[in-house]
Amino acid sequence: MNTLLRHKGWTWGFRTTILLYFVVLIVLPILGVYYNSFSLGFSNFAGSISDPIAWKSVLLTLKLAVIATVINVLLGTMIAWVLIRYQFPGKALLNSLVDLPFALPTAVGGLMILLLLGPGSLIGGMAEALGFEIVFHQPAIVIAMVFVTFPFVIRAVQPLLEELDASEEEAAYTMGATRSRVFRQVILPSMAPGMIGGGMLAFSRALAEFGAVVLVAGNIPGRTLVSSVFIFGEVESDNPVGAAAVSIILLTLSFLILWLINMLQMRGRRV
Repeated sequence: MNTLLRHKGWTWGFRTTILLYFVVLIVLPILGVYYNSFSLGFSNFAGSISDPIAWKSVLLTLKLAVIATVINVLLGTMIAWVLIRYQFPGKALLNSLVDLPFALPTAVGGLMILLLLGPGSLIGGMAEALGFEIVFHQPAIVIAMVFVTFPFVIRAVQPLLEELDASEEEAAYTMGATRSRVFRQVILPSMAPGMIGGGMLAFSRALAEFGAVVLVAGNIPGRTLVSSVFIFGEVESDNPVGAAAVSIILLTLSFLILWLINMLQMRGRRV
Protein backbone atom coordinates (compact mmCIF):
# COMPACT_ATOMS: atom_id res chain seq x y z
CA MET A 1 0.00 0.00 0.00
CA ASN A 2 2.80 2.40 0.92
CA THR A 3 4.56 1.59 -2.36
CA LEU A 4 1.38 2.40 -4.25
CA LEU A 5 1.00 5.74 -2.45
CA ARG A 6 4.61 6.67 -3.25
CA HIS A 7 4.12 6.02 -6.94
CA LYS A 8 4.31 9.29 -8.89
CA GLY A 9 1.37 8.43 -11.13
CA TRP A 10 -0.87 7.72 -8.15
CA THR A 11 0.23 10.94 -6.42
CA TRP A 12 -0.36 13.02 -9.56
CA GLY A 13 -3.78 11.47 -10.12
CA PHE A 14 -4.81 11.98 -6.50
CA ARG A 15 -3.78 15.65 -6.53
CA THR A 16 -5.48 16.23 -9.87
CA THR A 17 -8.73 14.71 -8.60
CA ILE A 18 -8.69 16.89 -5.50
CA LEU A 19 -7.95 20.05 -7.49
CA LEU A 20 -10.63 19.20 -10.04
CA TYR A 21 -13.14 18.62 -7.27
CA PHE A 22 -12.21 21.96 -5.70
CA VAL A 23 -12.44 23.84 -9.00
CA VAL A 24 -15.79 22.34 -10.07
CA LEU A 25 -17.60 22.66 -6.74
CA ILE A 26 -16.12 25.91 -5.40
CA VAL A 27 -14.13 27.99 -7.87
CA LEU A 28 -16.43 27.76 -10.91
CA PRO A 29 -19.65 28.64 -9.01
CA ILE A 30 -17.92 31.64 -7.41
CA LEU A 31 -16.59 32.83 -10.77
CA GLY A 32 -20.06 32.31 -12.23
CA VAL A 33 -21.60 34.63 -9.65
CA TYR A 34 -19.00 37.33 -10.33
CA TYR A 35 -19.41 36.94 -14.08
CA ASN A 36 -23.20 37.23 -13.95
CA SER A 37 -23.11 40.28 -11.72
CA PHE A 38 -21.01 42.17 -14.30
CA SER A 39 -22.46 40.53 -17.42
CA LEU A 40 -24.51 43.62 -18.32
CA GLY A 41 -21.74 46.07 -17.53
CA PHE A 42 -20.54 47.93 -14.47
CA SER A 43 -23.28 50.55 -14.72
CA ASN A 44 -25.94 47.87 -14.39
CA PHE A 45 -24.07 46.37 -11.46
CA ALA A 46 -23.84 49.78 -9.77
CA GLY A 47 -27.54 50.30 -10.38
CA SER A 48 -28.39 46.98 -8.77
CA ILE A 49 -26.26 47.74 -5.72
CA SER A 50 -27.53 51.31 -5.36
CA ASP A 51 -31.15 50.16 -5.33
CA PRO A 52 -32.46 51.31 -1.92
CA ILE A 53 -34.11 47.98 -1.15
CA ALA A 54 -30.90 46.11 -2.01
CA TRP A 55 -28.46 48.11 0.10
CA LYS A 56 -30.92 48.43 2.98
CA SER A 57 -31.22 44.64 3.01
CA VAL A 58 -27.42 44.32 3.11
CA LEU A 59 -27.07 46.88 5.92
CA LEU A 60 -29.85 45.20 7.90
CA THR A 61 -28.18 41.82 7.45
CA LEU A 62 -24.84 43.19 8.65
CA LYS A 63 -26.42 44.82 11.71
CA LEU A 64 -28.39 41.76 12.78
CA ALA A 65 -25.48 39.41 12.06
CA VAL A 66 -23.25 41.50 14.34
CA ILE A 67 -25.85 41.35 17.13
CA ALA A 68 -26.23 37.59 16.70
CA THR A 69 -22.44 37.15 16.73
CA VAL A 70 -22.01 39.12 19.97
CA ILE A 71 -24.73 37.01 21.61
CA ASN A 72 -23.11 33.82 20.34
CA VAL A 73 -19.64 34.81 21.56
CA LEU A 74 -20.94 35.56 25.06
CA LEU A 75 -23.28 32.58 25.41
CA GLY A 76 -21.02 30.20 23.49
CA THR A 77 -18.04 30.98 25.70
CA MET A 78 -20.07 30.48 28.87
CA ILE A 79 -21.54 27.20 27.63
CA ALA A 80 -18.11 25.92 26.59
CA TRP A 81 -16.80 26.86 30.04
CA VAL A 82 -19.60 24.94 31.79
CA LEU A 83 -19.18 21.87 29.58
CA ILE A 84 -15.44 21.68 30.25
CA ARG A 85 -15.14 22.82 33.85
CA TYR A 86 -18.21 21.27 35.50
CA GLN A 87 -19.72 17.83 35.93
CA PHE A 88 -23.51 17.55 36.15
CA PRO A 89 -26.30 15.13 35.17
CA GLY A 90 -27.18 15.39 31.50
CA LYS A 91 -23.83 16.87 30.49
CA ALA A 92 -23.31 14.34 27.68
CA LEU A 93 -26.81 15.04 26.32
CA LEU A 94 -26.25 18.80 26.41
CA ASN A 95 -22.91 18.40 24.68
CA SER A 96 -24.61 16.39 21.93
CA LEU A 97 -27.41 18.94 21.52
CA VAL A 98 -24.88 21.68 20.80
CA ASP A 99 -24.44 20.30 17.28
CA LEU A 100 -28.18 19.99 16.63
CA PRO A 101 -28.34 23.15 14.45
CA PHE A 102 -25.79 21.52 12.13
CA ALA A 103 -27.95 18.40 11.76
CA LEU A 104 -31.36 20.06 11.36
CA PRO A 105 -32.50 21.67 8.11
CA THR A 106 -32.52 25.41 8.76
CA ALA A 107 -36.17 25.59 7.68
CA VAL A 108 -37.00 23.27 10.58
CA GLY A 109 -35.21 25.68 12.90
CA GLY A 110 -37.30 28.53 11.54
CA LEU A 111 -40.47 26.52 12.04
CA MET A 112 -39.48 25.77 15.64
CA ILE A 113 -38.99 29.48 16.32
CA LEU A 114 -42.30 30.27 14.63
CA LEU A 115 -44.19 27.73 16.74
CA LEU A 116 -42.41 28.72 19.96
CA LEU A 117 -42.56 32.51 19.63
CA GLY A 118 -45.35 33.08 17.11
CA PRO A 119 -48.59 34.97 17.81
CA GLY A 120 -50.46 31.79 18.76
CA SER A 121 -47.80 30.53 21.18
CA LEU A 122 -47.59 31.08 24.93
CA ILE A 123 -44.42 33.19 24.76
CA GLY A 124 -45.66 35.10 21.72
CA GLY A 125 -48.96 35.82 23.45
CA MET A 126 -47.16 37.09 26.56
CA ALA A 127 -44.97 39.32 24.40
CA GLU A 128 -48.03 40.77 22.65
CA ALA A 129 -49.64 41.42 26.04
CA LEU A 130 -46.54 43.43 27.00
CA GLY A 131 -46.82 45.47 23.80
CA PHE A 132 -44.20 44.01 21.48
CA GLU A 133 -43.95 41.24 18.92
CA ILE A 134 -41.08 38.85 18.20
CA VAL A 135 -41.94 36.90 15.07
CA PHE A 136 -42.01 38.85 11.79
CA HIS A 137 -39.79 41.48 13.37
CA GLN A 138 -36.02 41.92 13.74
CA PRO A 139 -35.74 40.04 17.10
CA ALA A 140 -36.94 36.88 15.36
CA ILE A 141 -34.23 37.25 12.71
CA VAL A 142 -31.56 37.59 15.40
CA ILE A 143 -32.90 34.50 17.18
CA ALA A 144 -32.84 32.54 13.93
CA MET A 145 -29.26 33.63 13.24
CA VAL A 146 -28.19 32.72 16.77
CA PHE A 147 -29.79 29.28 16.41
CA VAL A 148 -28.10 28.31 13.14
CA THR A 149 -24.67 29.64 14.27
CA PHE A 150 -24.91 28.38 17.84
CA PRO A 151 -22.21 25.64 17.73
CA PHE A 152 -19.36 27.66 16.18
CA VAL A 153 -18.04 29.49 19.25
CA ILE A 154 -18.66 26.58 21.60
CA ARG A 155 -16.74 24.09 19.46
CA ALA A 156 -13.93 26.60 18.90
CA VAL A 157 -13.47 27.41 22.60
CA GLN A 158 -13.85 23.89 24.03
CA PRO A 159 -10.52 22.44 22.79
CA LEU A 160 -8.65 25.52 23.99
CA LEU A 161 -10.06 25.08 27.48
CA GLU A 162 -9.20 21.38 27.40
CA GLU A 163 -5.59 22.17 26.45
CA LEU A 164 -5.20 24.90 29.09
CA ASP A 165 -2.51 23.86 31.55
CA ALA A 166 -4.00 23.79 35.06
CA SER A 167 -0.54 24.47 36.54
CA GLU A 168 -0.64 28.01 35.13
CA GLU A 169 -3.80 28.76 37.07
CA GLU A 170 -2.43 27.12 40.20
CA ALA A 171 0.78 29.15 39.94
CA ALA A 172 -1.24 32.36 39.61
CA TYR A 173 -3.32 31.49 42.67
CA THR A 174 -0.16 30.61 44.59
CA MET A 175 1.23 34.08 43.83
CA GLY A 176 -1.89 35.65 45.35
CA ALA A 177 -3.89 36.46 42.21
CA THR A 178 -7.65 36.73 42.57
CA ARG A 179 -10.08 34.65 40.52
CA SER A 180 -11.00 37.59 38.33
CA ARG A 181 -7.36 38.40 37.65
CA VAL A 182 -6.54 34.79 36.81
CA PHE A 183 -9.45 34.76 34.39
CA ARG A 184 -8.40 38.01 32.72
CA GLN A 185 -4.68 37.31 32.46
CA VAL A 186 -4.45 33.51 32.18
CA ILE A 187 -7.72 31.95 30.99
CA LEU A 188 -9.16 34.66 28.72
CA PRO A 189 -6.02 35.01 26.54
CA SER A 190 -6.10 31.24 25.98
CA MET A 191 -9.76 31.31 24.97
CA ALA A 192 -9.50 34.47 22.85
CA PRO A 193 -8.43 32.76 19.57
CA GLY A 194 -11.43 30.42 19.75
CA MET A 195 -13.79 33.26 20.63
CA ILE A 196 -12.54 35.36 17.72
CA GLY A 197 -12.37 32.53 15.20
CA GLY A 198 -15.73 31.06 16.21
CA GLY A 199 -17.30 34.51 16.24
CA MET A 200 -16.06 35.24 12.72
CA LEU A 201 -17.39 31.93 11.44
CA ALA A 202 -20.73 32.62 13.13
CA PHE A 203 -20.87 36.08 11.55
CA SER A 204 -20.06 34.73 8.11
CA ARG A 205 -22.71 32.02 8.46
CA ALA A 206 -25.33 34.48 9.74
CA LEU A 207 -24.81 36.69 6.68
CA ALA A 208 -25.94 33.89 4.39
CA GLU A 209 -28.77 32.39 6.43
CA PHE A 210 -32.00 31.92 4.50
CA GLY A 211 -34.02 28.87 5.54
CA ALA A 212 -34.68 29.85 9.16
CA VAL A 213 -34.95 33.58 8.47
CA VAL A 214 -37.46 33.47 5.63
CA LEU A 215 -40.10 31.85 7.87
CA VAL A 216 -39.87 34.34 10.74
CA ALA A 217 -38.74 37.65 9.23
CA GLY A 218 -41.88 39.03 7.61
CA ASN A 219 -39.68 40.17 4.68
CA ILE A 220 -40.74 43.83 4.75
CA PRO A 221 -38.34 45.92 2.57
CA GLY A 222 -36.24 48.26 4.68
CA ARG A 223 -37.41 46.70 7.95
CA THR A 224 -37.12 42.91 7.98
CA LEU A 225 -35.95 42.00 4.47
CA VAL A 226 -32.46 40.52 4.77
CA SER A 227 -30.11 40.11 1.83
CA SER A 228 -30.51 36.33 1.42
CA VAL A 229 -34.29 36.68 1.10
CA PHE A 230 -33.80 39.65 -1.23
CA ILE A 231 -31.57 37.51 -3.46
CA PHE A 232 -34.21 34.78 -3.55
CA GLY A 233 -36.85 37.35 -4.50
CA GLU A 234 -34.70 38.70 -7.32
CA VAL A 235 -34.23 35.21 -8.73
CA GLU A 236 -37.97 34.58 -8.48
CA SER A 237 -38.53 37.89 -10.30
CA ASP A 238 -36.27 36.75 -13.16
CA ASN A 239 -33.51 39.22 -12.28
CA PRO A 240 -30.43 36.99 -11.79
CA VAL A 241 -28.07 39.92 -12.43
CA GLY A 242 -29.50 41.87 -9.51
CA ALA A 243 -29.37 38.76 -7.34
CA ALA A 244 -25.74 38.13 -8.32
CA ALA A 245 -24.78 41.75 -7.58
CA VAL A 246 -25.96 41.49 -3.98
CA SER A 247 -24.55 37.97 -3.72
CA ILE A 248 -21.00 39.06 -4.44
CA ILE A 249 -21.16 41.54 -1.56
CA LEU A 250 -21.92 38.71 0.85
CA LEU A 251 -19.50 36.40 -0.93
CA THR A 252 -16.66 38.91 -0.72
CA LEU A 253 -17.34 39.62 2.95
CA SER A 254 -17.38 35.91 3.76
CA PHE A 255 -14.15 35.35 1.84
CA LEU A 256 -12.41 38.21 3.68
CA ILE A 257 -13.58 36.85 7.03
CA LEU A 258 -12.34 33.34 6.27
CA TRP A 259 -9.05 34.73 4.99
CA LEU A 260 -8.63 36.72 8.20
CA ILE A 261 -9.37 33.62 10.30
CA ASN A 262 -6.75 31.68 8.37
CA MET A 263 -4.18 34.45 8.88
CA LEU A 264 -4.88 34.56 12.61
CA GLN A 265 -4.54 30.78 12.89
CA MET A 266 -1.24 30.81 11.00
CA ARG A 267 0.08 33.60 13.22
CA GLY A 268 -1.03 31.66 16.30
CA ARG A 269 0.91 28.59 15.15
CA ARG A 270 4.04 30.67 14.62
CA VAL A 271 3.78 32.11 18.10
